[in-house]
Amino acid sequence: MTEEKSEKIKSFELQALPLMPQLYGAALRWTRNPSDAEDLVQETFAKAFVAWEKFEQGTNLKAWLFRIMTNTHINLYNKKAKDKAKTALDDLEDWQIGQGESITARSSRSAEIEAMENMPSTAIKNALDQIPEEFRMVVYYAVVEGLPYQEIAEVMDTPVGTVMSRLHRGKKLLRTLLQDYAKQEGYNTGLEEKA
Repeated sequence: MTEEKSEKIKSFELQALPLMPQLYGAALRWTRNPSDAEDLVQETFAKAFVAWEKFEQGTNLKAWLFRIMTNTHINLYNKKAKDKAKTALDDLEDWQIGQGESITARSSRSAEIEAMENMPSTAIKNALDQIPEEFRMVVYYAVVEGLPYQEIAEVMDTPVGTVMSRLHRGKKLLRTLLQDYAKQEGYNTGLEEKA
């Protein structure tokens, strides 16, 4: 192995690999399947390693990796949509799949991911899953990952105004989907008619 290749590997391992748990959390939200999420993250890191020389050191690595993952996910999603093939795992419910995770998925995940995965009710997860993908991804990036509008725009390769609009619409869709659930839990949604 050449010294240059060895340095590339070290640099990639030190900078990119610590972000794997965050990317896995996002991939799991998008794919709703641990195995597909692992595949998406693996594909993302393989592409990132190949393109490592193109990454401008000192810029936002997390946004760069999320952009690669977003593009990879969209390409895989489009391919699957064309194939119209469903696996037996897609037909299983979350409770049937259980807590199937890889070793990498368990290593130091963000508190936000842990909180979302341990929500007392699946109603919130289900509502998020019902939102169209372009809104769901923006809501995920903003709310869970805490990315600012500019970074989300870079990741999704869209204008900042589009990100803001999608976030607003995504939150509005979530609010609508969760209104009945909130009433059942005793929250005042403020949407009831006044007598």
